[in-house]
Amino acid sequence: MARSKLGMVWDFLRVRKKWWLAPVIIFALLISLLIVLVEGSAVAPFIYTLF
Repeated sequence: MARSKLGMVWDFLRVRKKWWLAPVIIFALLISLLIVLVEGSAVAPFIYTLF
């Protein structure tokens, strides 16, 4: 049975009790989403100065 990657990550966090990784994963996903969304906009130079 095929499982989604999100489901596999959730199972890893739940079974191994690595709850401290959840904020790290969420932050990485939000940053990557932010970069993808502003990639072609006029706001991009201002976002890239944050990094």
